[in-house]
Amino acid sequence: MSLAPIVLFVYNRPWHTQQTIDALLKNAEAKDSDLIIYSDAAKGASGQQAVDDVRALIKEIEGFRSVCIVEQKKNMGLANSVISGVTESVNQYGKVIVLEDDLETSPCFLSYMNAALERYKDDEQVMQISGHMFPVELDTHHDMLFLPFTTTWGWATWKRAWQHFDGQAIGYQALKNDKMLRKKFDLDNSFQYFSMLEKQLSDEIDSWGIRWYLGVFMQKGLVLYPSHTLVVNMGMDGSGVHCGKGSFLDGEAIIDGFVPMAYPEKIKVNQICYVKIKNFLLKQASLGRIARIKSFLRRYFKV
Repeated sequence: MSLAPIVLFVYNRPWHTQQTIDALLKNAEAKDSDLIIYSDAAKGASGQQAVDDVRALIKEIEGFRSVCIVEQKKNMGLANSVISGVTESVNQYGKVIVLEDDLETSPCFLSYMNAALERYKDDEQVMQISGHMFPVELDTHHDMLFLPFTTTWGWATWKRAWQHFDGQAIGYQALKNDKMLRKKFDLDNSFQYFSMLEKQLSDEIDSWGIRWYLGVFMQKGLVLYPSHTLVVNMGMDGSGVHCGKGSFLDGEAIIDGFVPMAYPEKIKVNQICYVKIKNFLLKQASLGRIARIKSFLRRYFKV
């Protein structure tokens, strides 16, 4: 089995970037994996030093089979960086594992990702492999499950799936014309994804994540998730472009020794777990955490 390249997007946070690299290097597969790093340029002179610090750091990285660095000449912004970088890499390699510079991964992250990419490479309905899972106690006899929505915190995909990325949000009209389809898109009104899509179209936000979800949704695609998270976001400290301080996922942690091995018996949504996750999200709103959920959504979908 050939290992998928790891595509890492960095900008202006040297400490976070170092933590992300250190965590990856704890994966046994790191030494046999190609690491492709896309480094965005500073927006202006005031931000140049932090970008320079990150670029100096990534040039010293060792421990992977190879390290390729792409230094952008002009600031592209996160959405354009991810869209361009993922497209370029997945077209060349056929599959990719995608991370940003504020994600701590489990020591079994790469083995999980590569094994799942291999297992479902020819299953058109499976469009993404997720490394993140909400802090919900799930009723499942398996280590993994299928859900009908995407993630942006540590994920993988194939060229066959990424071709459905809906950069122009063509699927919007179908959602606008169909109330029940919109409800389904919003996870039965658990998340306000359609509202986010409207803001994307009105240029109020610039999110690659909501357009990726739209593309997967319109194809009736599924995403494989671990039953316990293999990824924790370190960026909820106000340091990033799209992350404020605090989240209702504060305190989320990787469980030592958890190695997902038992796959779902069938490629279909685990309805019991899906309901639990929707109820979890609705409960946060009922507890008066709407602002924090919105902050999370902005970070999760790169708004």
